Amino acid sequence: MNIVRLVKKAKKGSKDALLELIMAEKDAMYRLAFTYMRNEHDAMDVLEEMIVRLYENIGQLKKEEAFYSWSKTILVNLCKTTLRNQKKVVLMENWQSSKEEEQPFFGSSVQPLEIAEMLAILSENQKEAIQMKYILDLDYQSIADLTDVPIGTVKSRVFQGLRKMKDHFGGEGIEKDRGSVE
Repeated sequence: MNIVRLVKKAKKGSKDALLELIMAEKDAMYRLAFTYMRNEHDAMDVLEEMIVRLYENIGQLKKEEAFYSWSKTILVNLCKTTLRNQKKVVLMENWQSSKEEEQPFFGSSVQPLEIAEMLAILSENQKEAIQMKYILDLDYQSIADLTDVPIGTVKSRVFQGLRKMKDHFGGEGIEKDRGSVE
């Protein structure tokens, strides 16, 4: 798939080209929306709104190769705005992941309720950074781009959050990412 070619077609009004771009990353976009919204219905609503925004604003995209980071930034901003407008608090206790989405967390098979308990002690910024890093498996630069903060801030939030969880819950392996630089 040639992203630049498809984006150029989409800029000229091709709905099919835009749809092909979105479908290529639909799973990653859904996981990102679900991470914020915490339920399937709200995640799908935000994705629909993102598609409309992409269609309406694709002409503003300066670098065609940046389409996916641009679209994910729009998605994150829509999620945050929607949550703020709904005055909805995202409770980690309501988090339920399907079997195919379950992933090892910090190198072990921690259950979702244990993860929710661990994340509940963190600040919102630390929680967001750790979810994006370890649940969505995003690299530091992608997290920095999506949250609009410097990469050093992202690394600090992850490190401080991991340290807080280790201090509170104990255990080895929680700080295993401490020295890695991506």
